[in-house]
Amino acid sequence: MLTILDGEGVRRAITRLAMEAVELNKGTDDLVIVGIRTRGVVFARRLQGEIARLEGKILPLGILDIALYRDDLLEGKCDAVFKGSEIDFDIEGKNVVLCDDVLYTGRTVRAALSALGSLGRAKTVRLFVLADRGHRELPFRADGAGKNFPTSSQEKIVVRFRETDGKEGVYLLKKGETV
Repeated sequence: MLTILDGEGVRRAITRLAMEAVELNKGTDDLVIVGIRTRGVVFARRLQGEIARLEGKILPLGILDIALYRDDLLEGKCDAVFKGSEIDFDIEGKNVVLCDDVLYTGRTVRAALSALGSLGRAKTVRLFVLADRGHRELPFRADGAGKNFPTSSQEKIVVRFRETDGKEGVYLLKKGETV
């Protein structure tokens, strides 16, 4: 197991990504944050807190559940449990910062865009991830990434947060390894 980002590295990456999100939007007007369950939500909350600290404005935050939009759902390969989305604001005409922990094939992003589209038509959707590991199967890229770390197909990137896992960091695992 290799530590790609330790707790301090995660904190610095989130601070940088918060600044990038505000800069891309040219401020905080009409900006909302949506986290993809599960660790994308933790990342989104941290991003929201950092933007509040830097800009003095608390942005609306929503939780997006993509389980029903996965392309492997009907194939029986999906073990995801639908817990529901929690978005209590209108995304119509808003600039959405879509947050996830790791960008890999792009299939989660496709499902998230479908789920968001069912809620309304956002003005823009920008993808922010803590780690981008490559191996895209669909044509998506992150607008903001904490760390780009090319991997082999035998490797895996795992994000751990204190809130959900009791430890903090981004880790590269070889086949069979655990955090």
